[in-house]
Amino acid sequence: MEMTLVSIVGVTSIVAVAAFSKRLGLAAPLSLVVVGIALSFVPGVPALAVRPEWVLAGVLPPLLYSAAVNMPAADFRRNIKAISGLAVLLVAVTTLGAGWLFHWLMPGLGWPAAFALGAVISPTDAVAATSMGKQLGLPSRLLTMLEGEGLVNDASALVLLRSAIAAMAGSVSLAGVAGNFVFSVALATVVGLAVGLVNVRVRALLKDSLLNTAISFVVPFVAFLPAEEFHASGVLAVVVAGLVTGHQSPRFLSAQDRLAEAMNWRTLAFLLESAIFLLMGLGVKSLLDEVREQSLDAGRALLIGLAAAALVIALRVLFVAPLIASVRKDAQRAAENKPRLDWLMDRLGAPETDERFTRPGSRRRPLTPERKEQMKVRVTRASADADFKVNESLGWRSGVALAWAGMRGAITVAAAQTLPEDTPYRPQLLLIAFVVATTTLLLQGLTLPAVIRAVKIPGDDPERLRDEFQRLLAEAAVAGRGVLEEPGLAQRDGSPYAPGVLAKVREDARLDPAGSDRPEEGMREQYVDLRLGVIAAARDAVLAARSTGVYSSQTINQAQHALDLDEARLQRLGGSGSGH
Repeated sequence: MEMTLVSIVGVTSIVAVAAFSKRLGLAAPLSLVVVGIALSFVPGVPALAVRPEWVLAGVLPPLLYSAAVNMPAADFRRNIKAISGLAVLLVAVTTLGAGWLFHWLMPGLGWPAAFALGAVISPTDAVAATSMGKQLGLPSRLLTMLEGEGLVNDASALVLLRSAIAAMAGSVSLAGVAGNFVFSVALATVVGLAVGLVNVRVRALLKDSLLNTAISFVVPFVAFLPAEEFHASGVLAVVVAGLVTGHQSPRFLSAQDRLAEAMNWRTLAFLLESAIFLLMGLGVKSLLDEVREQSLDAGRALLIGLAAAALVIALRVLFVAPLIASVRKDAQRAAENKPRLDWLMDRLGAPETDERFTRPGSRRRPLTPERKEQMKVRVTRASADADFKVNESLGWRSGVALAWAGMRGAITVAAAQTLPEDTPYRPQLLLIAFVVATTTLLLQGLTLPAVIRAVKIPGDDPERLRDEFQRLLAEAAVAGRGVLEEPGLAQRDGSPYAPGVLAKVREDARLDPAGSDRPEEGMREQYVDLRLGVIAAARDAVLAARSTGVYSSQTINQAQHALDLDEARLQRLGGSGSGH
């Protein structure tokens, strides 16, 4: 009964704080931490002791999966260099730098334990940063970097933490740590790919949105558990499974399945994210009590935590400066290569290249139509990538926001709890981790909106996005209407469609989620069947455009969402499948 009451109060508090934060323009995680800290000192409020395994193995996988499913694979690929730098290299640098600081300030701690605590405070939590960034109109590329960093850096930090804990029990070589990291990443990637591909194909066999969504809730754990069992990164396996699922879902899952799943996962992710931030604040008093019980100095832990927070902020600022310079250099290289890519596309489009193809500095060689088409796709994708780097290059203003968005969160506090019980100064270390997480979360989180406004970061060009969307709509509409011109167009039983139905579908063959007037009752099945075929062809055109990368992910997602709404409306109207 007590647990039920706590759950009711917890969910009610989360909703109330989130609603209040929205009115104030604050990120809900910041408010929840503050509320949790205040409640922890209220007499009668129970001290909720949450085992770290519940957070790292029970809460983290679904949260990462939910974020990865919504991350466009093309954006992740295009920003992989920056994401890898932030999520792997910066995590390693922060672990080493913070480990050195802890060993210097706490000489009796030992190097392995110092590096373990350094790994604990190295990963950032992108929830607060991205929620504020979206509200304030940060450019989509910058948001992708923050979200991608948040997806991957937990895996990097936990692998380093595991190695440091192993070093506390015995000797671990640098080569061993590097080899373990490579093995962990490689095996986790394989597991995530397999789970993601099997996931969408198995769920495609289900014809019930409720069952489909229920299965999706176990997918993160299906990826996490086998990877952890073989000592790989379960977290990374979950991220890869989510990326694959999000990329493949439009090809295999129905619109109703995806819309229902998105809403349910959004609710679940909101509750889980909010709960761990609230629990993070609620744990502060118990941490202080544990420090006092072991006659340790809480004030010293507070000072060390503040010093560590200053260090991780400084390291991130120093790291982001060359990272942004590298991004700008990539944009310059892309601009220099663009004319060559345009020349290649012109040559591939010339009729005479069907037989022979000439490249500068190379011999003439046969070019089959199939190979020519493959080359067109590759050159188109490379040209689109170059346009992306040039048009969405980041300047110093974006660098300032990226550097200041390095807040730590509840995962840092949970990871600290996994330190062995015999670790020297363990209660102090837990308190230090909490101070670092809370200081960065509140200091940077509360000031990030002011920083973004002060540097005046330009957001995405709305006119360009509108133009892109209209062009993609036109392409999809042409592909959809092409279904109506097929010579063998017929119902599933082979009979032709009624002329009135064909006329009505031709009139409605557009991306219009608001829908049109309903057809006559006797013709409803034919109308729905044919319209679903038109929508399927339009979706194929959108997915083909996605594969080339010519349109931005925002435009692709907007078009897919419009198609999903239209398809779901038609399926509710009656009938399913396509009969042509």
